[in-house]
Amino acid sequence: MSADLDVVRLERWDGPWDADDPDAGFKEEVAEYTRLDPLPTLQGLSEYSGIPVGALARYVLVKWSAAGSEGLLELGPTMVERLWTCVAAAEERGTDADRLAAYHALKDLLAWLRAGLGDQ
Repeated sequence: MSADLDVVRLERWDGPWDADDPDAGFKEEVAEYTRLDPLPTLQGLSEYSGIPVGALARYVLVKWSAAGSEGLLELGPTMVERLWTCVAAAEERGTDADRLAAYHALKDLLAWLRAGLGDQ
């Protein structure tokens, strides 16, 4: 094993977190998913493919963590900001009418983006 690689301990986590924590939804999801053991799946895939379990774990982690930056590269920072501005403005005003207007604005922008996909 190369000296530059870190060792990560797979651990379960169940909190705690405050109900008003802005990351409460994410923390709840982490708590739910960490109940499961990913190793049987990775071990089976390793046996099938001949790829070491550690390489598969690294692949899964990098692929998942890079998904946000891949999406940013595909959309571009300008479009991401346009999408976020709709949400931020609605949340700043804080009314259901503004949130509904943001939904329609996002729907229009996403429809425009989807048009490039054709029939996919």
